[in-house]
Amino acid sequence: MNQDQLKQLVGEAARDEVLKFPSGQVLGVGTGSTANCFIDALSPHKDYFAGTVSSSNATTERLLKHGFKVLNPNDVQGLPAYVDGADEIDPAGHMIKGGGGALTREKIIASMANQFICICDASKQVLVLGNFALPVEIIPLAQGAVSRELEKFGGKVSLRLAKNTRADLNQTASEPFVTDNGGWLLDVAGLKITNPIQMEAQINQIAGVITVGLFAKEKANILLVSNAAGVERIAF
Repeated sequence: MNQDQLKQLVGEAARDEVLKFPSGQVLGVGTGSTANCFIDALSPHKDYFAGTVSSSNATTERLLKHGFKVLNPNDVQGLPAYVDGADEIDPAGHMIKGGGGALTREKIIASMANQFICICDASKQVLVLGNFALPVEIIPLAQGAVSRELEKFGGKVSLRLAKNTRADLNQTASEPFVTDNGGWLLDVAGLKITNPIQMEAQINQIAGVITVGLFAKEKANILLVSNAAGVERIAF
C-alpha cells in the first residue's frame, strides 16, 4: 500500500469518526494532502454538518468545490472537533505542523475545538520531535532578530522560499514563501525536542513570532494512523 492509499484510508476513517458526532454542528478542517483525502471522503455527507471552519485558503477552496458551507471563525462559538494531519507526532500526542505553511490558522481553529483528531500514516510517528524542521511563522521585519534567537535552541535556521511561482501574490520561487496571513516562515532543522510544551512557550515569547509549529499545548486528543494492516485509533 503506497502513501497515497494510506492517506485515503485514514481520511475515510476520520470521516467515520466525525459522523459519530450529533448532526447539525460545525466542523473544523485542516490543511494538506491528508486533510484533502478527509474532505473528499466526507463530501457525500456534507449536509450532516451545519458548516465548516477552514484553516487555509486552499482548504476553503476545496470545501466550497465539494459544496460544503464555510463559515467565518468569528461567527462560530465552538467546534466538536478539528481534523488535520501532522508532519510529526510523538507518543504523547505532541505534534510538529506547518509543512504546508498554514500553522497559524491551524492552531487558531484547533484552539476552538473540543477534540483535535490527528490523521496521518505511520511514517509520521516519532519517539522525539525534531527530525522534521520546525516551522515558525514570523513578521517579515523580524527575520534577522528571530533567526538569531532561534539559533540559540541549537538548530539551523533557514528562510522558506516559494517552491514555485504564485501569480496571485506576484511571487517567484526565489522569493520568501508568503503565508495566507502575509507572514514569512523560518524552518529550524536539527532539533531534538524533548520538552515540546516548554519550547513552544519559549518560542512564542520571541518578539516578531506569530506562531510556532509546535502543537504541544493544543495537542492531539485522538490519533488515527494508517499502516499496511489498516487504521489504528489511539486516544491521548
